[in-house]
Amino acid sequence: MKKKAAYTLAVVGATGAVGTEMLSILRERKFPVDRVVPLASSKSAGSGTSFGDDNLTVKLLTKESFADIDIALFSAGSEVSKEYAPVAAKAGAVVIDNSSAWRMDKEVPLVVPEVNPQDIAKHRGIIANPNCSTIQMVVALQPLHAKARITRIVVSTYQSVSGTGKNAMDELAEQCRALLSFGEVKTEVYPNQIAFNCLPHIDEFLPSGYTKEEMKMVNETRKIMGDESIRVSPTTVRVPVFVCHAESVNIEMEDKLTAEEARSILSKAPGIQVHDDPGQGMYPLQLDVVGTDAVYVGRIREDDTIANGLNLWIVADNLRKGAALNAIQIAEELIKE
Repeated sequence: MKKKAAYTLAVVGATGAVGTEMLSILRERKFPVDRVVPLASSKSAGSGTSFGDDNLTVKLLTKESFADIDIALFSAGSEVSKEYAPVAAKAGAVVIDNSSAWRMDKEVPLVVPEVNPQDIAKHRGIIANPNCSTIQMVVALQPLHAKARITRIVVSTYQSVSGTGKNAMDELAEQCRALLSFGEVKTEVYPNQIAFNCLPHIDEFLPSGYTKEEMKMVNETRKIMGDESIRVSPTTVRVPVFVCHAESVNIEMEDKLTAEEARSILSKAPGIQVHDDPGQGMYPLQLDVVGTDAVYVGRIREDDTIANGLNLWIVADNLRKGAALNAIQIAEELIKE
């Protein structure tokens, strides 16, 4: 990509939750934009969206949409990305894709800028944005891995319904209203009631008994951190929270790190805020993290059941750092190159 004073960007899926966040964050971070082209399916084409003070008309996504586009931000799902990302790349755009379509492709870098920005240079037209739950975990773990090498990760997630989309957020709200008014609870998005309930079921179950979401965390973590030997044991759970994912993470390392050493390392690491004073009621809460950009870490404590173990509580806004912000940070690194 040639260095420019300003760039022409396309946002595919511009009317969705992540696409809307992308437009907002581009303006917030003063990304050097010459022109923004919002794209969507026929369902949303012709509707309006905003970019700062500018009102934009959403255009229909076609294979001719990417002429003169420098960077194409995709947030419209795997099938759309599989069909249109190669078209955009062939037209000369660099695609940053938020779906799972390209993440494990050996020719496509999978990037979290705080962890492996150097991999951006390997792109051949497409760069993949990782899964939201993976992003926040590796941001917190990479500084510890660099110091003491992590050999095993056991993670349980507490993922908000916004990870499924607007329909899931609406379903949670409707179910809460129904239950509080003693009405009938309807389930359409999830297989079971989500209001006042936790579902240990995200994405499809595989023959192994793990879900696709859980295996994303296994495979993506190894690829991003550049270490196929890391053992990852995940359980992913959907919880009745509108926005922000939380994770309870236990790590085993080659070398000993005390809790105090871990706090010191993490407090100096990019993209991380350490909120860790349980005696004073200080630990990251999903409710407090909404709309913020950092990955928050607390409840840092040593695991005395193993030689070199730590436990951590990790929280981040899944629509921002877990999706839109990470994609735009990739774009920022891309134009530096």
